Amino acid sequence: MKIAVIGGGAAGFFAAIAVRTNYADSTVVILEKSQKYLSKVKVSGGGRCNVTNGESSISKLAAAYPRGGKLMKKLFKEFNTKHTMQWFESRGIPLTIQSDNCVFPVSQDSQTIIDCFLREAKQLNINILLGHGVQSINIENDKVVLTFNKANTTETIYDKVIIATGGSPKRSGLSWLEEMGHKIIDPVPSLFTFNMPKESIPELMGIVVENALVRIQGSKLISEGPLLITHWGMSGPAILKLSAFGARQLSEWGYNFKVQVNWVNVINNDDVVVELKTISRQHAQKLLSNFRPYGLPVRLWHYLISKAGFKEDKIWGELGKSGIHKITTLLTNDVYDVEGKTTFKEEFVTCGGISLESIDPRTMQSKIHPQLYFTGEIMDIDGITGGYNFQAAWTTAYIAGKLG
Repeated sequence: MKIAVIGGGAAGFFAAIAVRTNYADSTVVILEKSQKYLSKVKVSGGGRCNVTNGESSISKLAAAYPRGGKLMKKLFKEFNTKHTMQWFESRGIPLTIQSDNCVFPVSQDSQTIIDCFLREAKQLNINILLGHGVQSINIENDKVVLTFNKANTTETIYDKVIIATGGSPKRSGLSWLEEMGHKIIDPVPSLFTFNMPKESIPELMGIVVENALVRIQGSKLISEGPLLITHWGMSGPAILKLSAFGARQLSEWGYNFKVQVNWVNVINNDDVVVELKTISRQHAQKLLSNFRPYGLPVRLWHYLISKAGFKEDKIWGELGKSGIHKITTLLTNDVYDVEGKTTFKEEFVTCGGISLESIDPRTMQSKIHPQLYFTGEIMDIDGITGGYNFQAAWTTAYIAGKLG
C-alpha cells in the first residue's frame, strides 16, 4: 500500500508511524505545505511540550472535551493517556506528571519529543516532504490522486490518504473537503484569554488566585481553578476552560460579555458573611489592609477594599453590617466587562472543522470517500488546556493508522 499523510504536525507524524507499524510493507510519506514540521509541538507548554494529561479515568478524560467528548470516550478504550505515556517511555523518553496533572518530558524540552518522532520516522523509512501543499484531491478508480502547489511536481496516486492538516481558522480553509461532500462545522477560536481594556484589574498583572470560581453572565458557563491576572485581563486554567466550553456562544456575542468572579470559591454568601463577622469581632482593631480573609494575595485584597470604597486605614471593627455586605459581594460576585480575546500563547485551537457526522467513529474513515481518513484538530474535536488536545491527536492518529 502507498499511503500519504497530509500534514506534518503531531497527529500527522503519529498517524504515519502507526501506519508503518501496522503495515510493514507499506510506503508512507508525510506531506507538509510549510518548510517546518511539528511547529506546534515545538511551542507547546512554553517550549516544554505538554504531551498528555495524567488523568487515567476515561470518563473524566472525556469530560475535558467540549466537543467530541462522546467519541473520545469510546476511542480512549483503545488508546488513552496511559498508552501515550507507555509509547513515549518505551522509546526512551522519560515523562513526569506535574501537580496539576500535566505531563511533560523530564527534559522539559519539546525538542526531545520532536527528536523522538524524527528517529521513529527514519527507522520506519517514512519520507517527509516539506513545501508540499496539496492543491487538489480527487478519487479515481478507488485511488486518491493528489496534485501539489509546486510547479515541478506532478500528480501522485495513493491507495489511502490520512488528512492531518490541523484546525483552520476560517471555513474557506476547509472548502476543499466540503466540496468532496464532507459536512463542515464553522470554525471559531477556542482556548483564549479575556481582554478587559476598560477595567483597572490588569494593574495587578502577575497575581494568581489558586482556586477561583468564574461564571459568564447570561449563560450556564461556570468554571473553577487557578485564575491569572494579566496585563490585558484574565487568563489561567479557570478562564481557558470557560473559553473552550463557551467558544461558540462567546463568538456569537462578539467577545463582549460580563464575567463574575468568586475569588474565594465559597458558594454560600452567608458562610462568607459569618467569616467576615468573626474577623471583625476577633480583630476589631486591626487595619483592613493588614488582615486578609481567605489568604488572598496582598495586592488583590488592597484592590478589592479600595473598590469597595474603603480607605486602607479603616479598621475591621468599624465595618458594620453594610461594610461586611460590600466586601462579601466583591469576594463572591466581582463583575468585570470583557471586550475581546487573546489567543493563548502560540497554542491556537479551533472549535469546529469536519463534522463527526462525516466520519466513521470506529476507524476515523471518511463516510463519503472510504480512501480518506481524518486525525487531529481538523475534526470537530477540541479539549481544554492541560495536554488534552495532544491526547486527542495521539488517540485519533493511532486509530486512523490502523486503516480499518
